[in-house]
Amino acid sequence: MSYNLDTLYRQVIMDHYKNPKNRGLIEGDSLTVDMNNPTCGDRIQLQLKLEDGIVKDARFEGEGCSISMSSASMMTQAIKGKKVDDALAMSHLFSDMMLGKEIDTDGFDLGDIQALQGVSKFPARIKCATMAWKALEKGVHEQD
Repeated sequence: MSYNLDTLYRQVIMDHYKNPKNRGLIEGDSLTVDMNNPTCGDRIQLQLKLEDGIVKDARFEGEGCSISMSSASMMTQAIKGKKVDDALAMSHLFSDMMLGKEIDTDGFDLGDIQALQGVSKFPARIKCATMAWKALEKGVHEQD
């Protein structure tokens, strides 16, 4: 990754950290998943409103490092309005990206999420980046 791209990605991550999208709680009925990473103290409460196989809303509360909170912000932004199956496919794609695998976005626009690609070089931080995505998977599978 070039220096300029690295700098841009860092700025995108910090923007989501300082100005998170979809932070807060959903009013009314929602699916709630709590997760934490005891290793570094990150914690998240993810709320999902799923209707007719669509992610109608996704919001989160939590605290943690810039990577975990930015990832939650990016994820909630990316999955809103998507089919649940597509949100899960994005989650698997993100996991592969964190493992350093070559990914085929196959019609998915990852947008800001690509800024987290460099995290794959830091194994200790991968759990930070994937926590919100794991919460999504857990919530969807518990609902089934």
